[in-house]
Amino acid sequence: MPFIIIRNDITKMPADAIVNAANTALKMGGGVCGAIFKAAGASELESACNKLAPIKTGEAVITPGFKLPVKYVIHTAGPVYNGGNYGEEELLRSCYLNSLELALENGCESIVFPLISSGIYGYPKAEALRVATAAIREFLADHDLYVTLVVFDKAAFSASEKLMSEIEAFIGENYIGEHDDSRRFNHLLKVKENALIMSRDAEPGSLDEPFSQILLQLIDAKGRTDVEIYKLANINRKLFSKIRSNKDYMPSKRTVIAFAVALKLTLSETDDLLERVGYALSRSQKSDVIIEYFIARGIYDIFKINEVLFSYDLPLLGG
Repeated sequence: MPFIIIRNDITKMPADAIVNAANTALKMGGGVCGAIFKAAGASELESACNKLAPIKTGEAVITPGFKLPVKYVIHTAGPVYNGGNYGEEELLRSCYLNSLELALENGCESIVFPLISSGIYGYPKAEALRVATAAIREFLADHDLYVTLVVFDKAAFSASEKLMSEIEAFIGENYIGEHDDSRRFNHLLKVKENALIMSRDAEPGSLDEPFSQILLQLIDAKGRTDVEIYKLANINRKLFSKIRSNKDYMPSKRTVIAFAVALKLTLSETDDLLERVGYALSRSQKSDVIIEYFIARGIYDIFKINEVLFSYDLPLLGG
């Protein structure tokens, strides 16, 4: 853990390994493949690939990263989409799982994927994303690895029309707007007033507890394990260990919310946890309004929340 989705140039992503959406001959192609070859040094990468070619669809092999800002390039051959009735999904799933296994075997702690087969191979972007997300989440349930999926547009994100229309309506009803200064001021004033009232009613010293202690108490109260919670929060093991061992650690707001989602806290419980470390959900921040929508409805799938946040170009939870 964790698993994040971003828009970026995969050839400029710092990581231990990046994945090349290769052809079975491991020859320089177009799109992502061509960009990776050029950035790595086409002649060097081609020479390394020639020693490993050919590979079968779904298989993965590894080469040095050469001039790329990574140790390795993992090459995997995705399936050409022929309507979905020729085993394409299982082959695509194998691309991700075999690449992830190869990364671990070579001591990698971080890996960056493109959305395999979603370009000239014709795999529908939304389906390609669904397969990628399912395979990566399955793998991360039992392994610790920092996984990034790079996509170039929003076409892959096809949350149901019903969900998106409900979120749009919720935003319309609850989002104050960053440029509505008078309403924003009144809202922030109300947040501060509420925080003051709650602090007066709190037990002596309860607001002085370190975040690590509050978090561990909540994990115990929910009957969950540390590993379960940091994985559900899309937080990596190193960060969790840092939080656990450092009583002075001050988490970011996104980290606190990620743990609130993992712990399946109610909206009032989430507000309380945020307030204890000096934060609050704000109606003047669209990301907070979207998060409020999910928590208020008891939807605690952090990856689904992140897909929606991504579709609005907003920061993701965890990571």
